[in-house]
Amino acid sequence: MARITRRKVLGGSVAAAGAIAAAFLPVGAEPRAAAVETKTQRQWAMVIDMRRCDGCRKCTKACQTTHHLPTSFEWIKVDEVVTKAGTRYFMPLPCMQCENAPCVRVCPVGASFHTSEGLVLVDQDRCIGCRMCMAACPYGRRYFNDSDPPAFANPFGHPTPEFPVPQQKGTVGKCMFCVHYTEEGKLPACVQVCNMLALYVGDLVADVATNGKETVRLSSFLQDNDAWRYKEELDTGPRVYYITGHGQDLEF
Repeated sequence: MARITRRKVLGGSVAAAGAIAAAFLPVGAEPRAAAVETKTQRQWAMVIDMRRCDGCRKCTKACQTTHHLPTSFEWIKVDEVVTKAGTRYFMPLPCMQCENAPCVRVCPVGASFHTSEGLVLVDQDRCIGCRMCMAACPYGRRYFNDSDPPAFANPFGHPTPEFPVPQQKGTVGKCMFCVHYTEEGKLPACVQVCNMLALYVGDLVADVATNGKETVRLSSFLQDNDAWRYKEELDTGPRVYYITGHGQDLEF
């Protein structure tokens, strides 16, 4: 498996936009034209290796701490799944950062929007709290702020879509891949605290992903481990990939 320095994935190495197509094709999903044609420096994605996740929920707690969220708000939720055969496994669920995002399409005021790097953010200054985005999201990954936000001195002076802290009463919030960290070359909070190294943040343009300890070529990693995307049959174009594996060796 090809290894690349972590600096390249989070420090801004730029590859041809066609690398995005290479990242999608191995798992049987055609890349969207908007993603292929973009000239931006990065196109963010996430990979979750469920073979490693032990359900500790440290990712959930780190996200809540970073964004000053109440314990009822799980921007990255960890579900325990039981198969028909009785096998149990854990499935972390962040925002899927859909390329064809239903939440963006239904927002009547444009509060939910795509960034040039492929992330779906919420502008709470524009959000009117209609909750249409919550109803449209097939993953249930949005939360309505029905109480006053905690006191917090935002370093930017005011909550922004990139760092929506504190959340504003009467608006909707969700996971934003900690874009305030990645823009500074840091890992998202959930990736930072995962002791099992199950969470990877990736760049579809540079075709790399890292969990903080190891860095892999994204397209090869997805292909070699039979990656799949949750509810991709809905044509939402999720940018979160899951690995359950089919007998491949797992090295620690």
